[in-house]
Formats: sequence, structure tokens, C-alpha cells
Amino acid sequence: MTVTTNWEVLADPDPVFAVAEDLFTTMIDGEPGHLMRWYGERPAILHPTYTWVDVVGAGDEARVLISMGRDTGEDLARILFDLEDDAPVAETDFADAVGELVNVVGGNVKSLVTHPGALTMPEVSDEMPTLADASPVVDACVTWRGALLCVSLWVLNEDPSSRS
Repeated sequence: MTVTTNWEVLADPDPVFAVAEDLFTTMIDGEPGHLMRWYGERPAILHPTYTWVDVVGAGDEARVLISMGRDTGEDLARILFDLEDDAPVAETDFADAVGELVNVVGGNVKSLVTHPGALTMPEVSDEMPTLADASPVVDACVTWRGALLCVSLWVLNEDPSSRS
């Protein structure tokens, strides 16, 4: 028997903002108030980085995707690895840091629905993953210390073997 996951409960970006706000308060800033909702048209992200996890095995499969500028990802990595503000960030540390962020957001987002499935390993790229056959459910942007981060949730309607 297949039970279809209901992603409709996330059509309002407020649960996604709450997840992001908790994550940044506990893991990044140590206090609330540095993450703010973005209102208005989404500006272009300079030197974008994309990190995502898929929620698989529960009927409808989904992708949680975070988009941010490379500089923002490096700032987050410096905080997570307790580096000096101007310290260079190794590529592996960068991928680990932004991958961990999407993993935490993905885990919290999947906990908001019934029969959520499991998360894949995080992927990090400077190229947007293919979403041509996916349907957007949530697209929420926030600013963190003036930098734009966007979190989106997509229901994947494609053949899983063609995903990147």
C-alpha cells in the first residue's frame, strides 16, 4: 500500500521560516534576531551556491533546496567551524557547512508532514539542480546579516534516475 505524502501543509512559507529561524538561532548566531523575512521580488544572488537534499521513499518525493551567495556560505562555514572572520575556507569545509544546513532544514521540513520518507545525502553545487519536471511548493527567502538566502521545497515528478 502506498501512502501519498501531503506536502500541501507547507504551501505557506511560515513553517519554513520558523525552521530557518530556529536553525540560525541555535547553530549560527546563538541568539534570535539576525534572520529576517525577505519581502518583494527576489534579487539575483551573486556567485550562487546551491545545496539540496531529497526526501525519498514516501510516495511523492521532494527536494529541499537552499540558494545563497558563495560569500554567505563561507561566512556560515567560518561560524560553524569557529574560524576567524577573514580565514580562508577549504572547499571540503564549505561543502560540509552548507550541506549540514540543508540537512537540518530538510530534516525539520520532512517532520512537518506525515509519512515523510528519508533524506538523501546533501549535495552542493554552483549550478542549480534540474527542476524542470518538479512542482514548487514553497519558495521563501530570508536575509541573514544582510545576505539573501532562499529555501524552496519542490515535489519531484521526474524519473529519479535523471536527478542531479
